[in-house]
Amino acid sequence: MNTFELKHEIINFVREYPEKKQTVTRWQEPLVAFAAADDPLFSQLKQVVSPTHALPTDFVADAQTVIAYFIPFDREINLSNGEFEYSSEAWARAYIETNRLIRDLNGYVQEQLKQRGYASSNLPATHNFDEKTLVSDWSHKHIGYIAGLGKFGLHQMLITDRGCSGRLGSIVTNLKLEPTSRSDQENCLYRKNGTCGRCVRQCPNGALTFETYNRHRCYERCLDNADRFSTLGLADVCGKCLANVPCAFINPVKREGENHGLV
Repeated sequence: MNTFELKHEIINFVREYPEKKQTVTRWQEPLVAFAAADDPLFSQLKQVVSPTHALPTDFVADAQTVIAYFIPFDREINLSNGEFEYSSEAWARAYIETNRLIRDLNGYVQEQLKQRGYASSNLPATHNFDEKTLVSDWSHKHIGYIAGLGKFGLHQMLITDRGCSGRLGSIVTNLKLEPTSRSDQENCLYRKNGTCGRCVRQCPNGALTFETYNRHRCYERCLDNADRFSTLGLADVCGKCLANVPCAFINPVKREGENHGLV
C-alpha cells in the first residue's frame, strides 16, 4: 500500500460514511499527509506540548509513519455556528458524529493495514487529555503540523489548504511511506501581516486574546455547550473562533498570494 492508495481509501470512506451511517453531518473531501515516525519534531512535542506527550513508538514499537488527516465540515455547519452566542446544534452534532467517523475510519484503516501485514494504532479523536491541565497526550493538530497539513493560526487551530473548520485525526503504522513536505509560509493572516484577528473578536468569553490563550476559560464555555446539547451526546465544543472567519474554508494567505500572482 502506497500513499496514493491510502489517500484513496480515506477519501472514499469519508465520502460514503453519511449514507452508510445515516448521519446528519456532511463532510467535504479530506486532506491526508504523512510524517516519518522518527521526525525529530515528535520528540520536541515533549517540550512544546507536554512532557507526557507520546511518541509514535509508544503506540507501535517499530513505527515508521504517522498518517494525519483533516476532515472539513460542510460549509453550512460552520456558517450556522456564527449566528448565536453559544454553539449551534449543527456544530455540536458535527463534533459528535465526526468523533464517531474518526473512530470508524481509524478502525477501517487499521484493518486494511492488518490484511497487508502491517500494524497500526486506533487513536481516539479527542478526550485523551489531562483533566487538570487540559493538555493532550497525543495532539492531533500538532501531528498534522508535523505531517505538513498546515500551520497554526492565532486561534490555536491548524489552518490547512481547506481551512480550519473540521476535525483532525492520525494513525501510527509500521508501514514506511514517503513523508509530506512542510511549508514555511504562515497560513494565518494575522501572523503573516497583522491583519484580520477576527477569531479573537468572536471569542465569547475572552479565552482568546491577541497575546494569550486561556485553555481553562475556553473549556468552561465548551462545558456550557455540552450541557445545552446533552441529549445529543458529549458535545464539549465551542468553535466560535472558527465561525465564518477568512480561514474557515481555505488557506487565506495562499489565496491572497494567488490573487496577486505570488503563488
